[in-house]
Amino acid sequence: MNASYPHGLLSPSSDPIRSIETFYVRPRWLFVRVETDKGIVGWGEATLEGHTEAVEGAFKSLREQFVGWDSAGIEDIWQAAYRLRFYRGGPVLMSAISGLDIALWDIKGKTLGVPVWQLLGGKVRNKCRCYSWIGGDKPSDVRTAALARKEQGFTAVKMNGVEMVDWLESPTIIEDAIQRVKDVQSVGLDVGLDFHGRVHRPLAKQLIRALEPHRPLFIEEPLLPGHPNEIAALHANTSIPIALGERLFTRHDFRPYLESGAVDIIQPDLAHAGGISEVRRIAAMADTAYDVGLAPHCPLGPVALAACLQIGFSTPNFVICEMSWGMHYNTNEFDLLTYLLNPEIFAVRDGMVGLLTGAGIGVEVDEERVRAEDRKWREGGEGIGSEEKAGRWRNPVWRGVDGGLREW
Repeated sequence: MNASYPHGLLSPSSDPIRSIETFYVRPRWLFVRVETDKGIVGWGEATLEGHTEAVEGAFKSLREQFVGWDSAGIEDIWQAAYRLRFYRGGPVLMSAISGLDIALWDIKGKTLGVPVWQLLGGKVRNKCRCYSWIGGDKPSDVRTAALARKEQGFTAVKMNGVEMVDWLESPTIIEDAIQRVKDVQSVGLDVGLDFHGRVHRPLAKQLIRALEPHRPLFIEEPLLPGHPNEIAALHANTSIPIALGERLFTRHDFRPYLESGAVDIIQPDLAHAGGISEVRRIAAMADTAYDVGLAPHCPLGPVALAACLQIGFSTPNFVICEMSWGMHYNTNEFDLLTYLLNPEIFAVRDGMVGLLTGAGIGVEVDEERVRAEDRKWREGGEGIGSEEKAGRWRNPVWRGVDGGLREW
């Protein structure tokens, strides 16, 4: 970097970053707090499920680099965080950049007294459709769960399409998947199916063909990431929309799936894919060049959800957004609304969340509770088991009857 710009492109009206903090909170979230010299606080989220400690390590580097930079220079900071590293991208660095980026947009909105969607060109809709989760890692009793979500105001849900599966399975696996779709649809809800990268190509072909007449909202991650051409082949043989993107982290990662015609709906996660700055670029690329819709992935906390909705209100090709209210990873004590002073902003009516009108990303975080929970986690205090300490959430280990590992 030119020595004339040790702290980025400062201007006469600059409000430099004073501090960057991270907080572990249950059930499995990493919140980011950025404060400026003028005392304006922005919140971000950098949750990377199962790899929280690694993201905190990345924040050590970001903190050393960007304290003192102009908080208004969001793009300058994003470019420096990404490009001034020989090794770029990947889930850990991009999740850290995401959390910082969201917090900076929150600060800019609060500084100017406007919601972030206003800074992104203004609203293109007054409401955003959202879906919730049902059924858990191994989907069961989905009709009862669907009825509960309908009562909460949702018109669509998502569930895992299958449990633990092998390369080939008996017909009952396919029949069970179809029955679950029918059970949810019988209560009047649309349903998306998440294959979660669990399914290999031989079974994926059979499942998708069998599900075709039942018209799920979409099929998510029909195969593991890294197979754009194989997913494109599945796409070519079904009318069911194919969705993916939670394990893609930059516009460069999404490009081969768009170019190969593998996807109808992209699902970047704003806590993983570079925050608001990068996701708006990903969405624009998908819209203008490929006529592909945007459905932000968000099985995470309220800060990430607020960022998703800011994108949703200002992005023409937005379709629907995920919401973790009542998700199986959460509990009654630690759920989507737990750390908010204004939980009413996420009220769901007729499947929609209304326009967020507050300055910044629109959430008022209960900082006292966040700090208390972070201290409790780090110290292993009352109510925190040894396996529940900060960062201790881990992916389940699944093994088949032969003892071999299976995809979770």
